[in-house]
Amino acid sequence: MGDVESVERVIAAPPEVIFAIIADPTRHHEFDGSGTVREAKDQPERLTLGSTFGMSMHLGVGYSMVNTIIEFEENRRIAWQTRPPAGLVRKLVGGRIWRYELEPTDAGTRVRESWDLSQEPGKAVVGLLLRGKTRRNMEATLARLDEVATRA
Repeated sequence: MGDVESVERVIAAPPEVIFAIIADPTRHHEFDGSGTVREAKDQPERLTLGSTFGMSMHLGVGYSMVNTIIEFEENRRIAWQTRPPAGLVRKLVGGRIWRYELEPTDAGTRVRESWDLSQEPGKAVVGLLLRGKTRRNMEATLARLDEVATRA
């Protein structure tokens, strides 16, 4: 298995609508399919290349992550790399990349979400433990994004 796991879905909305939702970190909890995303903090009004934003998370216990936008093409692609805020944990875990790619189609927009472990220090262990669950969560995320984008 490679370092990247991807799922895709065609959503009956234009790329501009979908991208605007994804590029607004205050809306990430609306479409998160994992149930772990709580709220954005220290975020810009809208994400752009190089911007950072924090996210309060919860998976059994509360924790925070800091995200940096590393890829950005308006209405086409956005990716952020996520890491713990600081300390020893940051050296051991973090660095995974979440990527959304949007492609116009006759039926709306093909949205591909990817979970990229290529920069994760413990990628073999993380992949082994989380790949299946993460894939299911991404499928749920795209279903929720579909609901949010088509009711907008």
